[in-house]
Amino acid sequence: MTEKLYYRDGECREFTARVLSCSERGGAWEAVLDRSAVFPGGGGQEADSGTVAGMDILSVREEDETIYFTLPAPLEPGAEVSCSVDWAARFPRMQGHSGEHIFSGTVHRLFGGENVGFHMGAEDMTLDFSVELSAEDIARCELEANRAVWADIEIKSLLPSPAELDSMEFRSKKELAGRVRIVEIPGVDMCACCAPHLRRTGEIGLIKVLDSMRHRGGTRLTLVCGGRAYSDYAALHTVNAGISAALSAKRLETGAAVARVLREADERHAEITRLRREILALKAAAIPETEGNLCLFEPDMDAVTLRELVNAGVEKCSGICAAFSGAEGDYRYIIGSRTADLRALSREINAAINGRGGGSPAMIQGTSRASRAEIEAYFAARGD
Repeated sequence: MTEKLYYRDGECREFTARVLSCSERGGAWEAVLDRSAVFPGGGGQEADSGTVAGMDILSVREEDETIYFTLPAPLEPGAEVSCSVDWAARFPRMQGHSGEHIFSGTVHRLFGGENVGFHMGAEDMTLDFSVELSAEDIARCELEANRAVWADIEIKSLLPSPAELDSMEFRSKKELAGRVRIVEIPGVDMCACCAPHLRRTGEIGLIKVLDSMRHRGGTRLTLVCGGRAYSDYAALHTVNAGISAALSAKRLETGAAVARVLREADERHAEITRLRREILALKAAAIPETEGNLCLFEPDMDAVTLRELVNAGVEKCSGICAAFSGAEGDYRYIIGSRTADLRALSREINAAINGRGGGSPAMIQGTSRASRAEIEAYFAARGD
């Protein structure tokens, strides 16, 4: 059995330990120490990184209350070794995990919701609750959780006897076996947990909900705490400052400014659509009636309008109406006909106009790399 120093003090960064055993395993060496501040992972939190006797820990695991360290070289059993925890990685994880306890305890206290899922990622963490929470419920829990942070409450680690445990009311996400550790935040939460925690809630700094969604009859939340919450706000502030400058809006009025721009864009789009239809009607009226084929060129026409132009042209000719939009040697085309099978003719047409495309017997579309003169000559020579 390994004494877990992080049970009593999650902020222990350096410690000494005695080597109990060391054996070769899978090309490396696996050692057991009599005590450890290195957390082997569990409860939704990743294992720590760190050093043992100056060597980087390759991996760490726990089995039957014993912690095993995988190292690149052997240790001498009985030796005293100096060890360290990677504090830069540990501290933000503890901020997140302690913040999760506060938030989950708050949801449980206010709405009777159970935390049924917890995952801590590199940037944020997700919490799954057994109850549906409205936006107002989430905002209330967020405020209450941050009030607990600002109150700078001591976070207590308890190792009760079985008799004491039986008399306690605490949260737990699974059946418990063996020695049970309880993390208590007085007035906020009491929960069974194996992970290291901060000494006081004030070290969390800030708890912020980023996103929420319905999930399996309950609610899934995405949270950030501490330094990760600060980084998220700093990035968000930079993005918002750019929007503020671009739209000449105050930083707390960018939402309204974006809504105004989108509304104006919709109005412009509606006006452009109306004008395009008027132009299309004029162009359609100007198409001459012919017994042969029609070949039309428009410098800048969208696909929908180009198709409508072809439909109008098909009514004015007895053969094929081919419409092209774009620049010389780089055209998009739509070709229609009431009499010719364009699907059957598509290979011939594409070969003649250096094109690629296809479609139905009544209409094909694609691209052409030919010049306008080459295209016009081809359709003028056809006898459709």
